[in-house]
Amino acid sequence: MDQDYERRLLRQINHQNLPESQLSGCATSSPVRVKSGDRFIPTRAGSNWTINFHYANENCRATNTVAYVALLRNELLGAAIETVPDPHTDDRRHAHLSQDTHSLFKYTVDPKRVPFDSSNEVSPYSLSPLSNKSHKLLRSPRKPARKISKIPFKVLDAPELQDDFYLNLVDWSAGNLLSVGLGACVYLWSACTSQVTRLCDLSIDGDSVTSVCWNERGSLVAVGTHKGYVQIWDAAGGRKLSSLDGHSARVGALAWNGDQLSSGSRDRVILQRDVRTPPSAERRLQGHRQEVCGLKWSPDHQHLASGGNDNKLLVWNSSSLLPVQQYSDHLAAVKAIAWSPHQHGLLASGGGTADRCLRFWNTLTGQALQSTDTGSQVCNLAWSKHANELVSTHGYSQNQILVWKYPSLTQVAKLTGHSYRVLYLAVSPDGEAIVTGAGDETLRFWNVFSKTRCTKESKSVLNLFTRIR
Repeated sequence: MDQDYERRLLRQINHQNLPESQLSGCATSSPVRVKSGDRFIPTRAGSNWTINFHYANENCRATNTVAYVALLRNELLGAAIETVPDPHTDDRRHAHLSQDTHSLFKYTVDPKRVPFDSSNEVSPYSLSPLSNKSHKLLRSPRKPARKISKIPFKVLDAPELQDDFYLNLVDWSAGNLLSVGLGACVYLWSACTSQVTRLCDLSIDGDSVTSVCWNERGSLVAVGTHKGYVQIWDAAGGRKLSSLDGHSARVGALAWNGDQLSSGSRDRVILQRDVRTPPSAERRLQGHRQEVCGLKWSPDHQHLASGGNDNKLLVWNSSSLLPVQQYSDHLAAVKAIAWSPHQHGLLASGGGTADRCLRFWNTLTGQALQSTDTGSQVCNLAWSKHANELVSTHGYSQNQILVWKYPSLTQVAKLTGHSYRVLYLAVSPDGEAIVTGAGDETLRFWNVFSKTRCTKESKSVLNLFTRIR
């Protein structure tokens, strides 16, 4: 070996082994060039592209971003998406996409050449790098991102609206009349004319209102009282038709099923009575160990769901005196109950402060489907009539209103404004608006399910309920 070459090689090796501090302080040493390759090939073996796309969808919900992600799915994963998805739809419908993370790119040769169709396909001689599906995707109409107004379009003053978790004091009839229990009185507010009438005053008997509920036709309103009575009132005539006893404590929950009326009380009993028959004809359902605070009949009128302060959710049929199903997963009182109008047998429930969970049940099989922690006391639940969505109202400690997409359980909107627990909820007869009530003595109307919304919202506070001194 050449001696000069050997000395240069040893000098270079020693120079590379010197610490960085010595290199910086050495003025006589010349810089050493370390040669490296001119290409960098990343390792894609550990990349999960499906999860990466999922994160992109969760972080950005704008229409343009959704279109871009769909375009990437087409070109990289072969998703064959031809229309821009709704930003709020469930991404699970794309779960059939490629699950093989180790073979991202697959090159195949189509043995059968599809003839060119100028109406549907891209020319085989086109210089565009995009596939036919991506071209259809880019030509598809853009769906505007859904926007829900964060402010109520109407606010009513409701003095003496009680801040009691176990009561149900607001209901909206099929005739577009809102019934509200304020202290010892029940008021009716017309959503068409904004007129207010007082239906009844229980102060004469030393009683107070603990629940109100319209029948399906919107002609009769049932009023539960603190002393355990259930009164049936004719809304149009403004007269009391009957007064039913049988409970030994306040009646906080009511539910109509045709001409049958179910009432739940603090005495832990559920009474079912036909308003057309004498009061003696009644069915007593005993299954809760504490106050019954939630009652809802299924859309097919075959099953009754009841929730109690004993943290139990019970399901009854129309003939048995014992519950056919019992769910004990909640850790607090179950007041929020709602049957899905879109899926037969689907029941949603919400727990109180110690639970805060929203749970879904398949009552056909008795199985628990899924649950989510809402972070606050769940006070009410209601499903949308038009879409597979539901709204929940909350108390401790956020006092908020949440709109959920089902079954993804993604939040579509979060509405705030009440300064107290949002204890009361009712849906308009057209299924587009909701009204919420709270202990701050206000009723707030929100557009949460409407398909077309007015851009100009009314912010005026209408003091329609007069305080009786």
